[in-house]
Amino acid sequence: MHLQEGQLAPAFSMRDTHDQTVALEHYRGRHLLLSFYRYASCPFCNLRVHELIQRAPDFDRHRVSLVAVFQSSRAGIMDYVGKQRPLFPILPDPEHRVYRRYGVESSLRGFLAGAVLHMGKAMKSMGMGFLPGPMDGSVTLVPADFLIAPDGRIRTAYYGRDISDHLPIEAIWRTLHAPAAA
Repeated sequence: MHLQEGQLAPAFSMRDTHDQTVALEHYRGRHLLLSFYRYASCPFCNLRVHELIQRAPDFDRHRVSLVAVFQSSRAGIMDYVGKQRPLFPILPDPEHRVYRRYGVESSLRGFLAGAVLHMGKAMKSMGMGFLPGPMDGSVTLVPADFLIAPDGRIRTAYYGRDISDHLPIEAIWRTLHAPAAA
């Protein structure tokens, strides 16, 4: 079941890759971009994390916190995406507890579409050193992003169409400058 704009975001509390507790309630009073990824060595996922790291000053300026969720183990995350040293928490969720709460799903169609339609994006990612490795998790999992308002309500629920699809960053800025739905 997909979440909708205006719903309260499902609560969660987990340990991140640095063994710190991260909970939705910690972000009350700020916007939060909660991003769900595939597995830690996914070239598409690493490219998106790289983009978020590069845009960190923009997120700070807009008072948006970031949290990433991967279906990989802590060790897998540290071996791949963790090497980028993101300044935001990454939550390992190999049991898919938070994925299920947010309705993040797998899709064979999304896997095939992403693999075929976004080969150039995959090549760019690999050219940057984000090489594929062990697929510790579902290879067909499709990413999702949730922009959560300071009051804990979902401003945007974005379920990717394929394995490389995330909420465009410019759409986040537009949402932040639009009035919230009543």
